[in-house]
Amino acid sequence: MRIAISADDERGLDGTVSPHFGRCPYFTLVDVEGQDIKTVRSIPNPYYDRHEPGQVPGFIRSQGADVMLTGGMGNRAIAFFQQYGIQTATGACGTVRLALQQYLDGQLQGAKPCRESVEHGH
Repeated sequence: MRIAISADDERGLDGTVSPHFGRCPYFTLVDVEGQDIKTVRSIPNPYYDRHEPGQVPGFIRSQGADVMLTGGMGNRAIAFFQQYGIQTATGACGTVRLALQQYLDGQLQGAKPCRESVEHGH
């Protein structure tokens, strides 16, 4: 399974989770089998400075991700991920390693639109 995590930097598992997936500068991609981490790599978000609805979920899909972990995302992004069959979980914070472990342990699940998204009608 490949898990994508929004990140503020390119430090892999030691990086910091970004609070908003669409505006994060990097994504950390982690391949896992069960609880075992197989590979970790950081990639730049090509839509970091600006993006249109659907571009970032499409990019994550093109990376072969099965799961997207982030601090927050909007309703439309959640819908795009659902359409692509990619599980989402919001509320991630701290290090990428912590968010990953929380997800693998079943403590980080489900996605709700972030307050900013709701307030702006996204």
